[in-house]
Amino acid sequence: MSPVAIGVLAISMSVDAFIAALGQGVGRRRPGFGFAMRTGFVFGAIEMLTPLIGWLLGTAASVYVQIFDHWIAFALLVGVGGRMVLQALNPPVDEDGMRPRATGWALIATAFGTSIDAMAVGVSLAFFEINIIVVSLAIGLATMMMSTAGVLAGGLVGLRFGRWAEGVGGIALAGLGLMILVEHLGHP
Repeated sequence: MSPVAIGVLAISMSVDAFIAALGQGVGRRRPGFGFAMRTGFVFGAIEMLTPLIGWLLGTAASVYVQIFDHWIAFALLVGVGGRMVLQALNPPVDEDGMRPRATGWALIATAFGTSIDAMAVGVSLAFFEINIIVVSLAIGLATMMMSTAGVLAGGLVGLRFGRWAEGVGGIALAGLGLMILVEHLGHP
């Protein structure tokens, strides 16, 4: 696999994480660089591991993973997106009027939901002679950078559009899950 092909693959695998990270940033008044980096690290680490897992599964039993991967992505993304919409409609605030921090589990669930496609790609890469470590590292690094930028950009959007932007982000995330499900059900 050429470096250009690896780069294109890495960026394409990172787009849905970028969208989800926008939603993470929108939910905060001014997400700091530290929060953005932590979010980017979580998204990048999970996105780096899932192609490896997919590759391992692909070498063992590719047909079984492809049967249900879209259902997992759908459930996670619709669940997290629905939660974002509910919070936009009725935002929880603490005594200072600030939103409480998202739980680590919600962040991990979102990151995993956006990385299911990378696992499927890992399954398909198992049938080619490629260096899966290089590909996984490229995907993880691109996702980390794009997710960090997404949180920061989401914070700027959130300052201007607040709850509306979070609601739209939640709808987009749920729509992404639905799109994954429809695409996979339409192409068995």
